[in-house]
Amino acid sequence: MHNLIAWLRDRRGALSVALVILLVGLGLAALHRLTETLGPRDIASAFSAIEPRQIAIAIACTVASYVALTFYDVFALRVIGRPLPWRTAALASFTSYTISHNLGLSPITGGSARYRVYTGAGLSGGDVARIVAIASATFWMGVLTITGLALAFHPGNLSLAGLSLGGTVTRTVGGAILLGTAGFVLACALGPRSIGLFGWTVPLPSAGAALGQIAIAGIDFAAAAAALFILIPGADPALLPTFLLAYSFGIIAALVSHVPGGIGVFEAVVLATIPADKSALAAALIAYRLIYYLLPLALGIVALVLHEGRQRRLGQAIAGVRLVANGLAPLLMSVASFLGGAVLLLSGSTPSIPARLHMLHAIVPLPFIEASHLAASLVGTGLLLLSPGLYRRLDGAFVAARALLIAGAIFSLAKGIDYEEAIVCVAIAALLQWTSPAFYRTTAFVSRAFSPTWLACVAAVGGLSLWVGLFSYKHVTYQNALWWDFALHGDASRYLRASLGMGVLLAGVALWRLFEPAAPRRATTALPAEIAAVIEGAERTDAMLAYTGDKRFLLSPGGDAFLMYQIRGSSWIVMADPVGPRAAWADLLWRIRSMADAAQGRLMLYQISSDMLELAIALGLQIVKYGEEAVVDIAGFSLDGPRMRSIRQTVRRAEREGATLEVIPAAAVPAILRDLATISDEWLEAKGQQEKGFSLGRFDPDYIARFDCAMVRVDGRIVAFANIWRTANRRELSVDLMRHGAGSPPGVMDYLFASLILWGQDQGHARFSLGLAPLSGIEAHRLSPLWAKAAAAIFKRGERFYGFRGLRAYKEKFAPMWEPRYIAAPHGLGLIRAMRDLNLLIGRPRMAASPERTTPRLALPDAASTDRPRLAA
Repeated sequence: MHNLIAWLRDRRGALSVALVILLVGLGLAALHRLTETLGPRDIASAFSAIEPRQIAIAIACTVASYVALTFYDVFALRVIGRPLPWRTAALASFTSYTISHNLGLSPITGGSARYRVYTGAGLSGGDVARIVAIASATFWMGVLTITGLALAFHPGNLSLAGLSLGGTVTRTVGGAILLGTAGFVLACALGPRSIGLFGWTVPLPSAGAALGQIAIAGIDFAAAAAALFILIPGADPALLPTFLLAYSFGIIAALVSHVPGGIGVFEAVVLATIPADKSALAAALIAYRLIYYLLPLALGIVALVLHEGRQRRLGQAIAGVRLVANGLAPLLMSVASFLGGAVLLLSGSTPSIPARLHMLHAIVPLPFIEASHLAASLVGTGLLLLSPGLYRRLDGAFVAARALLIAGAIFSLAKGIDYEEAIVCVAIAALLQWTSPAFYRTTAFVSRAFSPTWLACVAAVGGLSLWVGLFSYKHVTYQNALWWDFALHGDASRYLRASLGMGVLLAGVALWRLFEPAAPRRATTALPAEIAAVIEGAERTDAMLAYTGDKRFLLSPGGDAFLMYQIRGSSWIVMADPVGPRAAWADLLWRIRSMADAAQGRLMLYQISSDMLELAIALGLQIVKYGEEAVVDIAGFSLDGPRMRSIRQTVRRAEREGATLEVIPAAAVPAILRDLATISDEWLEAKGQQEKGFSLGRFDPDYIARFDCAMVRVDGRIVAFANIWRTANRRELSVDLMRHGAGSPPGVMDYLFASLILWGQDQGHARFSLGLAPLSGIEAHRLSPLWAKAAAAIFKRGERFYGFRGLRAYKEKFAPMWEPRYIAAPHGLGLIRAMRDLNLLIGRPRMAASPERTTPRLALPDAASTDRPRLAA
């Protein structure tokens, strides 16, 4: 049983979607069953019987209902002690309910609209959550009160959908519901002033406020129900009590099912429970959907977009808020695009108006009408598919949706003079154009747009193909059967199918490119002089990674700081901490975060220090410990003492075999590059490895010749080397590329490190970095996250794949201090994908840039010492 619960919990998202789809299917199946005796003409006849007076009264009732809804938020704001002007509460309430009524899942869909409006008015996210909870409670209290009253005062027996309840049972149930409502009011009068709900503290209203909320909810419910009742042609007023119960049951079923807008569920319940003419009831339900749901939704979208427009003109004062939520325009336009597509598809599934069709046929030929009808349906399908792209703020989706909406308006007119659908499409296209700044994430469709020459060629060939076919088969009378005519001489049919296939293929390729992230621009081939200037003042030697030639750079506005990064796949990977003053770090990181977001990428910070953790958390990234860096205090370093016995013995043995350390300046390195290359090749062959990149250098003549070089000679022959990194202020000394030849004595690298540290001591350097020990220092407890347990297990048992423990043990011989290093990446699968891209970036480097030889070298004082360092006895 426990396993079943865990399985259900892990798949609750997919199961919820499947349940909603199932409920939609059941609702539509029930509708089909209830309306199987009805025909379109029956419903159209009943629809035409609805008088303008009824429509006007229904609109007035709708206005009354939505005005009452605004007071849900007014009361909620007073209850939590944060009253706001009615205008603000009305905007939040109206936009919230118009969205949630049509999309369902009101805490999420409607809550997002409230969050946008109320946070702009100074409320916190917790305040918004309390408002949503109180408003929801108000709504349900109204529904239950009206239902209880309708049951308690229902005359005689109750018959709904074939189910009959006696008068006593009906009144008892109604009385119980009313007693529950009264109990809530009494609790507000005598109970605590607040309750805990899912970790939140929600204040309770006073008894008077609770009664006011119930009254407002009752007015809202009564007005909404009246808007539907008044639309039923020839409705008998005696039917009203039964109608109120059926309406409340339909609302409850729609809300519990979470089906978007309760579509199908609400209609099925109302049709099944109200004893009225089904065609009249179906026509009233269609009109009610248009008046109470879709018309307010359109007004709500316009209101919120206007609000967003005003917010944009407030200037830089709310620029930070815009970064967090760049308006609800993407959400609203996604919904509008989806609804626009639905309108076109439904229009294509319903008969055309004969008078308009005859008028159109007198102007254009039948094939043009047929093609326009098909094209309008394809446009509707395309808008449905594009709505997720609009929600993701993709510029490609914006361009395509705008074009399809305009095309939808044209095809709507061309298939039957359906000007209503055309107006809807044009209105949505206008709103989409007005909110265009919200769709900033680049896609290949826009950033790598087809060249004009290529587009012209495709258009010419496609147009020529269509014209040749029309010319060749102009003697063939068009018939629908031509599409399905498969014959040896059925050339005209093949032409039709081939043309359709060409269009589908081109549309498929365009759609594929539409959502493809834009390829990053090629990096510059030269290291900017500004970067080299910042490196001069670097505090850490890992700033020298800027010279490896495989990175991109982001420079601060003041030119005093930069960060280095590279793009692999969809991951934007930043190497180490930014270089330069810490005051400039936040701006650099938010800029790279925005750049990655605009390119549909994920940001990863690699090998960052503890100084970066606060900023990484502010960026919304997950912090993962990656390992520890070994740092030796040069001033206190000595080969004396029992802890350094192993290193001391290795150094003495190397000296007896004739080993000496020589540090040569960068200017002299080109003369020995051939010898160094031989040693590097021998080392790579012996280790069975290839050059890596990004987080360490590779053997490149330009790169090696940029730095001083430490060499170990035996009898005058170079047997090992390492290029030296050091900061200009002498704060840190380190090495990057460390390699030894096949004939080098045992322990030659120990000798090189110890000798170089002592050399750094003579030069006045403060610390020596031995580099990172990956996965070191990660402890796995029973309650540790999964990544920590996996990292600890790999560190302990992964020696045959990589010497994690051996590497730490080797560096431990030099008695270093251990400083933690971290990775910051997106949560969930984003971390795994970023790690995959990081592995490819390091293991399979792509040289995006090679610093030019003319790039200024880093000026290092006193770099030419060739004296053998002093070694302790």
